[in-house]
Amino acid sequence: MIKAEKIFKRFGALQVLKGIDLEVKKGEIVSIVGPSGAGKTTLLMIMGTLEKADSGKIYIDNQELSLLNEKKLSDFRNRNIGFVFQFHQLLPEFTALENVMIPALIGRTRHAEAESKAQELLHMMGLSERISHKPAELSGGEKQRVAVARALINDPLVVFADEPSGSLDSDNKEELHKLFFELRDKLNQTFIIVTHDEQLASITDRTIHMIDGQIMEQ
Repeated sequence: MIKAEKIFKRFGALQVLKGIDLEVKKGEIVSIVGPSGAGKTTLLMIMGTLEKADSGKIYIDNQELSLLNEKKLSDFRNRNIGFVFQFHQLLPEFTALENVMIPALIGRTRHAEAESKAQELLHMMGLSERISHKPAELSGGEKQRVAVARALINDPLVVFADEPSGSLDSDNKEELHKLFFELRDKLNQTFIIVTHDEQLASITDRTIHMIDGQIMEQ
């Protein structure tokens, strides 16, 4: 469902990715691990269309992304890709409900439909009583669950997560990790997760080990 072919990326004199080949199937939860500077986040950003490779190809659902112009790529990203970042990236002036609705509204979903779907997702996350709260009024674990709901609002083909539990305490980490598998079971959701968390990596379907811009083992 997701395929990276011969992905190279350089920043100045530094060759960050050195010919990455990777395939991920629908419904897989895959972790990418390795030391800092291995190229994990760069690979995630390229697969998620937030960064461009110097060469190579990315396919999602048989669509070669390099063939899309900026407008079509932006539309494809909005409809098919969800993101969860370490520090949730919620907009502080908006409520949990409004934060979750934003990608749907950008995708021109009717307001009532977006609101209904956001409420449904927040209920699934155990946040029914927090939908009118702004990020400053939420715990770290609650903020990250709002971020997961936001990532899912457009029923994406894949969710890319960059250190999603890196800012959480041990209890909230465990709850978030369980949530990923519950979502896979309920929605057949695909996750690709960059993480330094050994506990999370140990329970994913597959672990990709990266060193110096290359995949060493799977």
